[in-house]
Amino acid sequence: MNHYSNFQFELNNLVGQENVMIDEPMKKHTSFKVGGIVDALVTPESYEQVKAIIKICKEKSVPFYVIGNGSNLLVKDGGIRGLVIKLTKLNTISVHENKIVAGGGAELIDVSQIALKASLTGAEFACGIPGSVGGALTMNAGAYNGEMSQIVESAIVVDREGNVKTLDLCQLELGYRFSTVMKNLYTVLEVTFKLQLGEYDKIKDRMDDLTRRRTEKQPLEYASAGSTFKRPIGTFAPKLIEETGLKGIYVKDAEVSTKHSGFIINKGNADAKDIIELIKIVQKSVKEKFDIELDTEVIIIGED
Repeated sequence: MNHYSNFQFELNNLVGQENVMIDEPMKKHTSFKVGGIVDALVTPESYEQVKAIIKICKEKSVPFYVIGNGSNLLVKDGGIRGLVIKLTKLNTISVHENKIVAGGGAELIDVSQIALKASLTGAEFACGIPGSVGGALTMNAGAYNGEMSQIVESAIVVDREGNVKTLDLCQLELGYRFSTVMKNLYTVLEVTFKLQLGEYDKIKDRMDDLTRRRTEKQPLEYASAGSTFKRPIGTFAPKLIEETGLKGIYVKDAEVSTKHSGFIINKGNADAKDIIELIKIVQKSVKEKFDIELDTEVIIIGED
């Protein structure tokens, strides 16, 4: 980080030294618990700070990457050159009649819990999705026949130049694991959800049922990034993986879960290269057996 010394000084002045980490291991910031060192990681506490950081990065030609809580992220062992902006301190959530406004760094699970408390229905599917609001919007996250596109009204984002935009649902172009946010590398500051008034007991029963099903079927006891692969057209990745005989296959401590073959898990001491090698084995095997390409849902970044 020596060649960024002036940049570091500006970051310290902008967000406070306590919010700037130099040579930070990314394994501390991803649910996979792997990843090399990033030159600097900053945790802004306001929307204005986010805009200012992005503008400084542009002025100084410093590459940057924005993350939430790293639940859908695989950082390579060589780490990341430049800056990671982690939004988890932008975590305010407020209720306004049938709408919920949440910061981009808020936990999607927390949004679902606050919706429950307000007897608002529509967000039940999100009760077990371990991502940030911004990350969930970017990927149009979903589960159990629900997805973000069904409950999002609008979002406030920042583009790569530091300009703020408000996008409505149509402008967000939410599709399967896709959005305008992803396409244009926007940073999500805030999302407004539009829900419906429901019955508390029915909402809670639905959330309890989904939580039970996740606990029974998913390897939540291990580090992972959730579903590793996107759903191919007309079929399901776990089905293809299982029928290829790959359930339980491993590379060192990286394993295709025996509980749910759609999950690649870190059983304790896997490196990113182990996980990536296993991903490639799965992709190659499924391609050879079914002539179907499996694309990763998990986002892979960094240097080898």
